[in-house]
Amino acid sequence: MKMVLLTALGVGGATVIGAVIGFIFKKISHTFSDIVLSFAAGVMLSAAVLGLILPSLDYGGKFGLLITVAGIFAGALCLNVIDKIVPHLHKLVGSDVEEHKSSNLSKVLLFVMAIAIHNLPEGIAAGVGFGSGDTSQALIIAGGIALQNIPEGMVIIGPMIAAGVKPSKTFIIAMLTGVVEVIGTLIGYFAVTVSAAILPFALAFAGGTMLYVISDEMIPETHAHGHERGATYALLVGFCVMLITDVLLG
Repeated sequence: MKMVLLTALGVGGATVIGAVIGFIFKKISHTFSDIVLSFAAGVMLSAAVLGLILPSLDYGGKFGLLITVAGIFAGALCLNVIDKIVPHLHKLVGSDVEEHKSSNLSKVLLFVMAIAIHNLPEGIAAGVGFGSGDTSQALIIAGGIALQNIPEGMVIIGPMIAAGVKPSKTFIIAMLTGVVEVIGTLIGYFAVTVSAAILPFALAFAGGTMLYVISDEMIPETHAHGHERGATYALLVGFCVMLITDVLLG
């Protein structure tokens, strides 16, 4: 349990680290943020497949394939519904938030709220990983999510400051988006430890949410500024780093 709490704080704290970087540099170059986000996407892709989806097949037994496929689509559909209600990164950054951020605080706050809402299932994915009992895989999953949270924390600072939010309040809001992830991690962990029967489906569900985030949010954002080739190689590097780590950890 101690490891889960520390990891939850680390995953949520990554957003705060990103926010601090955002404060220091104010305007982060698209090239840098795209490369970091692409690397994180590769890490998350590897973590989703190796740490969530494949274990789901193993734990599912006779109906493992059916449970895993159902779980993946359920996770993706869950985030799809959330997206219908609250759009996320690439739907807001570079559109109205960027164009009118100095005059439209409500759109900026919508952007921040979207990040907070999407952090919940990401936290649940990390918690489910620990609930499976495989600590090394769980740490890989949490590491991938934490990496993704750093650039996410970076990009929420500029729009809020430009919209007139005080720096102190900006930092508190950024920190709260990380707290949501901590809560999600604990929910995911306790859900699967209370009932081991839901573990295969929960693993696949978490994997589906991560695949959705990668395809629907991270990749479009990293390909929106003319850095497609660099972003693609960064994703491959991230995937291979996690692949190598998984093999070495056994």
